[in-house]
Amino acid sequence: MTNKVVLASANPGKLHEINQILADLEIEAQPQSQFHVPDAEETGLSFVENAILKARHAARHVHIPAIADDSGIEVDYLQGAPGIYSARYAGEGASDAQNLQKLLDALRHVPDEQRTARFQCVMVYLRHEHDPTPIIAQGTWEGHILSAPRGTRGFGYDPIFLVPTHHCSSAELTSEIKNQLSHRGQALRTLVSAIRNQQNMKK
Repeated sequence: MTNKVVLASANPGKLHEINQILADLEIEAQPQSQFHVPDAEETGLSFVENAILKARHAARHVHIPAIADDSGIEVDYLQGAPGIYSARYAGEGASDAQNLQKLLDALRHVPDEQRTARFQCVMVYLRHEHDPTPIIAQGTWEGHILSAPRGTRGFGYDPIFLVPTHHCSSAELTSEIKNQLSHRGQALRTLVSAIRNQQNMKK
């Protein structure tokens, strides 16, 4: 029997990536939009704080276990920006294309060797709204910022994130390879392992 969890996101790309990895656990994530859950206010000052805020918010509304992630891209030249503000870098309600373009503009005259960056992801699993011991997992993916978008896969900043090991952008990778390498894939595999251990302890 497949167990249901609510994903504190309505992002279809994120949902697809997460469900591909959760399938091994016989867990299916359903987007909070399916339950008409409004977005939580991301008032935290770190990826961890925002992920917990979003997971508690979703669990409070839906009354089933919740998974949330907070992720973003950190650019060294910009002292870690956009960081936790990655999804709204160009303003509230900004599109992926607008956020991506703002980052390219900020780095317009920056040489390649100074364009180091990384994707960060913190993922949280709560058994219920009041869970005092959330499972927390983190993944980091190192790379560089390209000077122009490449590729059509993925979402967010994928088209301008150069993956040094594969000499292409994240948006040029297949979903299978991206899930093996990515910050979200790393965090989710760690989370899945911890959830499996938690389930085994109950047996």
